[in-house]
Amino acid sequence: MLPQTYDQPHADPSQPVQLKLVNRKPASARGIKILVIDDDPFVCMGLKVRLKANHYDPCFAHDAESALSAALTETPDLIILDIGLPRRDGYFVMQSLNAFPELAGVPVIVLTARDGFTHKRRCHDAGAKRFFEKPVGNRTLLRAIRELVE
Repeated sequence: MLPQTYDQPHADPSQPVQLKLVNRKPASARGIKILVIDDDPFVCMGLKVRLKANHYDPCFAHDAESALSAALTETPDLIILDIGLPRRDGYFVMQSLNAFPELAGVPVIVLTARDGFTHKRRCHDAGAKRFFEKPVGNRTLLRAIRELVE
């Protein structure tokens, strides 16, 4: 007969082991709020799944006017912005963000279907920290987020 060892003193080997679920969020991602500004519901759903799976706290706006309101209300740590929005474009959003001191320092990642040849330089000049054409890979986007907010 082999000696029995248990992690718990006086544990009954006939009883199932009780396991506790532990919050496994990385400390660096806790509480990081990301405002996604895009009018495409499928893009928003995909980003919501990606961001939540990596323990970020996403919130959403679907046009330029609601984006500014959401940015002031939610005080995001980072903004993912589409250039092609209804009525006013992403350039208007970036220009407006810079007009508010509390939002001027929020890093912006542009994620757009517009071509990089035409828009990349203009986005960087408007204040964007990163520019990606849709679709963007998970690792690429998450690496950029980590570099900018963690």
